[in-house]
Amino acid sequence: MGSGKVTTGSAPFDFQGKHVTVAGLGVSGIPAAKALHARGALVTVVNDGDDDRAREQAAGLEALGITVRLGDGATLPEGTELIVTAPGWKPDKPLFLAAAEAGVPVWGDVELAWRLRGPDAAPWLAVTGTNGKTTTVRMLAAILKAAGLRTAAVGNIGVSLLDVVLGEEEYDVLAVELSSYQLHWAPSLRAHSAAVLNLAPDHLDWHGSMAAYAADKGRVYEGNKVACVYNAADPATEDLVREADVEEGCRAIGFTLGTPGPSQLGVVDGILVDRAFVENRQKNAQELAEVSDVRPPAPHNIANALAAAALARAFGVPATAVRDGLRAFRPDAHRIEHVADIDGVAYVDDSKATNTHAAEASLAAYDSIVWIAGGLAKGATFDELVATAAGRLRAVVLIGADRALIREALARHAPEVPVVDLDRTDTGAMLQAVTEARRLAVAGDTVLLAPACASMDMFTNYNQRGDAFAAAVRELRA
Repeated sequence: MGSGKVTTGSAPFDFQGKHVTVAGLGVSGIPAAKALHARGALVTVVNDGDDDRAREQAAGLEALGITVRLGDGATLPEGTELIVTAPGWKPDKPLFLAAAEAGVPVWGDVELAWRLRGPDAAPWLAVTGTNGKTTTVRMLAAILKAAGLRTAAVGNIGVSLLDVVLGEEEYDVLAVELSSYQLHWAPSLRAHSAAVLNLAPDHLDWHGSMAAYAADKGRVYEGNKVACVYNAADPATEDLVREADVEEGCRAIGFTLGTPGPSQLGVVDGILVDRAFVENRQKNAQELAEVSDVRPPAPHNIANALAAAALARAFGVPATAVRDGLRAFRPDAHRIEHVADIDGVAYVDDSKATNTHAAEASLAAYDSIVWIAGGLAKGATFDELVATAAGRLRAVVLIGADRALIREALARHAPEVPVVDLDRTDTGAMLQAVTEARRLAVAGDTVLLAPACASMDMFTNYNQRGDAFAAAVRELRA
């Protein structure tokens, strides 16, 4: 980590009379446009789409005196002094290339929220990573609440940071989920402490390369004040800590599923322990919670809990609050969610496992699995996943548009595992998949929906896919 104190880079910005272009209508664009307009900026909103919904949204903004250009998100409006973009807009869009050529800065909604914080604003505890962000942030918020702190889980979790920053409710600290998109457009963000949970190839079509993706994730560590939390099992996360410029005295804190060393949190004999935020950490450790306090106690979820605990401890939360917060936490639906037991077979919904990294973690949680997988691969390959999980697979049921990629990996790395390939991409395929899985499973097995793929070839989203799985399981029980 860099040794010198860095400036925040977030000096007050006077929006009065400034020509600001907001890129994109929607969840972040509309509140950004309204907030900027309220501060005296001359706002123009540009949007690629020009459908009925966009026109309705545009009408609401135009009634306030905000200019809206529909169907033209590529051209830089004349006189633009700042762009505020929706996080999903790719950096190579012509609008941003024109802005770079003209020397116009580009902020995301997170950057705008950071700039608009008041002088006594709550500090941010930030979480990013390829997988586990939402669960970790919700665990963190539960721990902070158990310590009696006023807090909220915000950001990429679905709660607008802009709304929270500009709202009337006061907070002591915020648990903030940040995506790589958001971090890319947040150059001056400086968190109290931050964690990168893991790094695996994802969104490479947006970032252009794994190196660029990792660099954007690593931005979360810039200017950290107390702790940069990394995954000891994922050296790439520790590398990002080493490259970060942080406040003087900020520490690197690791988390591990094994016995922790000094300045780490880990697990000893079924106990989550802290050797980072204790006196004489060379010799002492603080018990935080039992593994059984983590629900579900799958390995990757225990890692999430340790990361959340590390951030909370960095903020001075007592050990008892870690335990109480983890006990109070309830995971979101479709995240290794136990649906039912039928004839000694457990049925588990991890529809949220939309990439290979998440599926690998899910598969590692069970010893004997009938795996339901497939969907949209998003450019992923499956050889490493299948090779790692092969010894745990009783059988595999494949669904979805890109199932052949998984079938071919199974043929290479687990040729003895029975495979049922369902040549269907309709929503009704899930009932057939669960029926086949039941036929293949024996008592003690887990039928696991961990698709390793996106859902949009068959379903609206992973929630609908998980609901279809649960409904199919219920039908089997009837």
